[in-house]
Amino acid sequence: MVSPELSTQIADLFRLDGVTAVITGASSGLGMRSARVLHAAGATVVVSARRVERLDQLVQELGNRVVACPGDLAIVADRERLVQAAVDVSGSIGVLVNNAGLSKPVAATDETLEQFAKVMDVNLVAPFHLSQLAGAHMLKAGSGSIINMASILGLVAASPMKDVSYCSSKGALVNMTRQLGCEWGRKGVRVNAIAPGWFPSEMTQAEMFDDPNGAQFIERNTPMGRAGRPEELDGALLYLASQASSYVTGQILAVDGGWTAR
Repeated sequence: MVSPELSTQIADLFRLDGVTAVITGASSGLGMRSARVLHAAGATVVVSARRVERLDQLVQELGNRVVACPGDLAIVADRERLVQAAVDVSGSIGVLVNNAGLSKPVAATDETLEQFAKVMDVNLVAPFHLSQLAGAHMLKAGSGSIINMASILGLVAASPMKDVSYCSSKGALVNMTRQLGCEWGRKGVRVNAIAPGWFPSEMTQAEMFDDPNGAQFIERNTPMGRAGRPEELDGALLYLASQASSYVTGQILAVDGGWTAR
């Protein structure tokens, strides 16, 4: 029988009481789910997205320990304002979840340089800048956790789908995670990434889930035979955000039903 003391210690590992967490892309999908999960674990969440009305709904839903900071992550000043808003809450940042992302599927021969640069700016440059800004406060405090929302398409190709800019940005995000995790590990700041497989979201719904061919493609090629459910990312998120992963940095945790194990 597990002792009550050990049960309490295990539960406490995943608590985020007193922690301020920043979540980008929080107006829908995995970002909104991440905000709810970290808030439920006790964190004060600072949520960002472009759609103000969605953030307002989230604030009304959660009720307390939530701050909305609308903005466009492609804009440098908005990224700076987001981090400052989080610091203003408690004087520090304990967790940063770089979740916001952009995908514009198109054949490589047809993608313009402007389209490619836009995806890279949102999916790679913004997470780097936010990590740099939030990391400065974490490094000063000697603790913190940065979680980059990568993708299985940062680990393997998307073929037969055509999305070179997305794959390139997520592949770079994966190795940026490793590098920052190594650079900052001795200073108490952990940097890791989650690489989700196929989960329903606004980005994937029409092409992969509403289309029977897309749904069959996922089922046929995923060893577990199905797409992921939103709640199946909760454990990975809490693990990396909390002290449960205190000896983990520079790692990419694939939550993909076995997709990358094939």
